[in-house]
Amino acid sequence: MSVHASPIEEVAVNTNGQKVPQSFVGAFGKIILRFGNLKRWVLLRMRASEKVDPADFRGAIDRVVRRTKANLLFVAVVSLFASSLVLAVPIYLFQISDRVLTSRSTDTLLMLSSIVIGLILAHVLLDLLRRFLLTRIAVDIEVSLGAPVLGAAARANSSSNTREFQALNDLQQLRSFLTGPVLLAVMDAPVAPVYLAVVFMVHPHLGIIVTTTILVLLLLAKINQRVTAGPFALAHSFSTRASMQTEAMARNAQVINAMGMIPEAVAFWGKETSIALKAQLLGQDRNVIVSSLSKFARLSTQIVMLGWGAYLALHDQLTGGMIIAASIIAGRALAPVEGTIEGWKSLVAARSAYGRVRNLLQNSPLNVHRLQLPAPKGNLVVERLLFVPPPDKKVVLNGISFSLSAGESLAVVGSSGSGKTTLGKMLVASLVPTAGHVRLDGMDLRNWDSRQLGECIGYLPQDLQLFPGSIKQNIARMRESIIEENIFAAAEIANIHGLVSTFAQGYETQVAMDGTPLSAGQRQRIGLARAFYGQPKLVVLDEPNSNLDGKGEAALAHAIQTAKQRKITVVAITQRPALLKSVDRILLVENGCAPLFGTREEVLPKLFGRTQTLPARGHSETSVGE
Repeated sequence: MSVHASPIEEVAVNTNGQKVPQSFVGAFGKIILRFGNLKRWVLLRMRASEKVDPADFRGAIDRVVRRTKANLLFVAVVSLFASSLVLAVPIYLFQISDRVLTSRSTDTLLMLSSIVIGLILAHVLLDLLRRFLLTRIAVDIEVSLGAPVLGAAARANSSSNTREFQALNDLQQLRSFLTGPVLLAVMDAPVAPVYLAVVFMVHPHLGIIVTTTILVLLLLAKINQRVTAGPFALAHSFSTRASMQTEAMARNAQVINAMGMIPEAVAFWGKETSIALKAQLLGQDRNVIVSSLSKFARLSTQIVMLGWGAYLALHDQLTGGMIIAASIIAGRALAPVEGTIEGWKSLVAARSAYGRVRNLLQNSPLNVHRLQLPAPKGNLVVERLLFVPPPDKKVVLNGISFSLSAGESLAVVGSSGSGKTTLGKMLVASLVPTAGHVRLDGMDLRNWDSRQLGECIGYLPQDLQLFPGSIKQNIARMRESIIEENIFAAAEIANIHGLVSTFAQGYETQVAMDGTPLSAGQRQRIGLARAFYGQPKLVVLDEPNSNLDGKGEAALAHAIQTAKQRKITVVAITQRPALLKSVDRILLVENGCAPLFGTREEVLPKLFGRTQTLPARGHSETSVGE
């Protein structure tokens, strides 16, 4: 099966496992039978999507858009035939009124009834087919774009918030729109000219009335777009912020309960939700008002047509059957326009959701394919780093430069808020500097392939989170192809083998979403092993000993010494002086600048001369720079 094949053109698999080509020119029964097996179709699409480069986000959405356009075009053709068959009902009424009742022919009545029932059956089958197709098109979009959207959101989520991950909700909103009634109304709109032409054939005066109403409805639709776009956009923005607040409350539930912060947290969420609801209410009220006006226009048109038709009948220009038929046909011509106005909120929301998804995928830095470079040795060079994050434009890092040879270790010290964590994120390419360069073996991190760079880098963040899964999976970075030798090697460097052996299930111990049954220090030590998994050449540790006890401190010092022996470059961000004894070089960061950098022997006297003396072993430690 071709990866780029349309889901309309894919092959089905029969009970014998043979591939049977299918085509929409076949009988309705084969089509419906084929598309009735949703589970098998989804599995086929998922297998196909696995063969597509997951980093080709721009190509992924372009392929899906082309495929969806082709499929929707086919659905529109089906809708054209399905809606045209509805003309059989008013024509049937016209024939009953003007032919059967006057001729009193039972044979004519039976023949007309049989034909109309057959046409209605065809209409139902076509309507069923287009609903089946729209459902599968929606599933195809979510299956094909789910992984790219999640990957692009993870890459763009450098500020530790969940705003980019809202694109997954946008994807689900697109799916709901494709399977909702609004799109069906839009699909029926191209048939309106056919109905209008039939009304003109009944009588030009009636056609002019319907045309005028359609123009009025289109004007109302334009007004509806203008008056609701702003409120709906504001509602979505604050609704997203409210969702982020609920996620923050879920992550910090223990803190909220322990310190009695529930009223404040709820009030903060309520403020965002209140603005979203007010904007939503305003937009919805305006949409309802315009919808009511359009409904009034449509119902008034029905009355005007019946009244003017009766006037024409009094002057022998129309018959009673023609009046009834023209009224029904006019209703069918106006229904798609009115349905579009009533569902305008869904249409605007779906269009905005598609814009956000497309913008996320097209602007992802992962779209650029990088050359696979030779494996790095671990030489790190930082050149005049400048970081000015929007929107406040406050300088966080200003002109920081240093270099490390392969196997050297560096401790980055300084007071809280001086920019140490920001520097650590730039060293692992999680943040992109405003100016300057971070080079690994001479190549800027932005020019490395992201997957290759990730395999060469280890990172222990300050706010450590483990994934739901086993300890083994967390150390192996959740990879499917787990190399057990690498797990043991990482555990040996981090010196956690004895720790893991205390659990009943050892490395198979399951870690929950909140990290249980591990303590904060145990999670930090397992995160340390994860950072050293796969023999990386650069490891960045942000406050690696913040939750460690004496054994943990010894294990961390052992890891740094082992890394030196294995030519692994280590950068440790810390405020605790005990770690300074294990590194080769020290960098002091103050107010985004680096006033001190050098070997441990050179910097320690100056560092503790300007702060406090280095505590002796066995005494309490004083944080560096505080």
